[in-house]
Amino acid sequence: MIYNLRYWSLIVLVILVYVAGMFVTLFENDSAQFSVMAMRMVQENDFFSLFKGPEEYLDKPHMHYWLAALSYKVFGIHEWSYRISGILATLLAAYSCYGLGNLLYNKYVGKLAALIFMTAQTIILGAIDVRTDAVLTGFSILAIWQLAKYIEKGSVSAIVIGGFAAGIAFSTKGQIALLVIGLPILCHLFYTGKWKAFISWKVLLALLVFAVSITPMLYAYYLQFDLHPEKVIRGKDHRSGIFFIFWEQSFERLSGEGIGKNSSDYFFFFHTFLWVFLPWTILGIAAFYTKIQAFIKHKFKNVQGSEFLTVGGITLIFIIISFAQFKLPHYLNITIPLFAVITAAYIYNLYTLDKVKVLKYLMIGQYFVLSIVFIASALICLYVFKLNSVVAYVFLIVAAIIIIYFVFKKEGVCMKLITISVCASLLLNAVLNLHFYPNLLDYQGGSSMAKVIAEKDIPVDRIYKVNSNHTWSLDFYNQFPVQITTPEVLKGITDVWVYVNEDEMAMLKERGFDWDSQLSVDQFRITRLQGKFLNPNTRKKVTRKMHLLHLH
Repeated sequence: MIYNLRYWSLIVLVILVYVAGMFVTLFENDSAQFSVMAMRMVQENDFFSLFKGPEEYLDKPHMHYWLAALSYKVFGIHEWSYRISGILATLLAAYSCYGLGNLLYNKYVGKLAALIFMTAQTIILGAIDVRTDAVLTGFSILAIWQLAKYIEKGSVSAIVIGGFAAGIAFSTKGQIALLVIGLPILCHLFYTGKWKAFISWKVLLALLVFAVSITPMLYAYYLQFDLHPEKVIRGKDHRSGIFFIFWEQSFERLSGEGIGKNSSDYFFFFHTFLWVFLPWTILGIAAFYTKIQAFIKHKFKNVQGSEFLTVGGITLIFIIISFAQFKLPHYLNITIPLFAVITAAYIYNLYTLDKVKVLKYLMIGQYFVLSIVFIASALICLYVFKLNSVVAYVFLIVAAIIIIYFVFKKEGVCMKLITISVCASLLLNAVLNLHFYPNLLDYQGGSSMAKVIAEKDIPVDRIYKVNSNHTWSLDFYNQFPVQITTPEVLKGITDVWVYVNEDEMAMLKERGFDWDSQLSVDQFRITRLQGKFLNPNTRKKVTRKMHLLHLH
């Protein structure tokens, strides 16, 4: 289906794309926010308390922040050290995709599943814009694989690893972890009828391992919240962190209570899937449809060579998260390992059954995806942010020539299908990580201002702001939080710097403030791109300024 040399060459190139993204400036809001929260743990030597700026943080458990803090302790506080745990979790997820594919089908499906997972657009994006989902995905799919392995083989080590992985996943994002692990496993039990596997002392051992693995997180919640009923969190006192993580969290997510609502569109994840699984979207939809069709045809009877873990898990997870009132695209990351396995199995079946005609039709779809990637890459490099380096032009031309070579190379259609799909992902994400994001982040005011502050050797403990808006990237790169104050307090102090937007600068001027130095940078909400910003001719119309004023 694909030669070993070709396969491992593609894997190495994908990892290089991941590494290139490690050194890109952190994105606001979530990546920069989470990095600051972990940084605070290290700086204050308090690993049991979570704070979001000045507010105590109840929303998510501690594991992601602990892993980032551990990386800071070992490597220092850098954007690349923050991303290490996310990338390692992603590689763990890829290996688990291989393991699950091998368990349910064979090693060829497993190998292809790992490659598909690593090149899915949302997974590569999740390795640069690192949130809690990278760790959640890695340990959730590890748990699914090991628990399924236990069901099939009765292995003690498998169920122990499964219990531990489930505990780490739960300690990362709470109840959603048990949902995304439990639903596929229940589907597998339903389809195979092997319910007796869970009537065993081994299950009690796994539960004990799970309980031990979540104990540090529960203890941290207990220390920060349960011991302090007087604390008011989101308008309520007597908040129990342990009760929250075991009961309240998921209901708040589904209802939008506490964190707010951003979408009542029940089809949000269906149309979001069209881009998050690129360049494999067409193949993934075809694989899912074919699987469902086969199950209906056989009336969900257990047929040799088939499995219901992946399709059943995907379907139930989609249904449940679609009813949540707060939705974000990266919530789909937890389903990508399952999609990777069914897509790999679908391609393998087409190959072994010699379905050349179907493969050729799918190849047309992948050529379409590749052409869109070529156009997007050309627009990014020649129009949105023009390349200004001869080396960069040479790199782009060489990459295009190599891809065109594989397009016209005479080889098996299945080999070409896989190679072209991976090449589309490599080209797009190499352009994004090496060119687009570095230029885009020049318009992120906080991180840009931090560079100016470092160049001018401005004392970070003398920088203030006159609002409660978060300044995550500025806080992280200064390695010191911007202090909140009021104009009245500023009247009584001298030799300080104030970080303001244009409206706040006008307000200070109206109140009689004077400054002898003004430093300015461009500001745009870079995670909410729009056509006017991407068009260099209209970019200034939607770009604002952030200023650092020296009050003498």
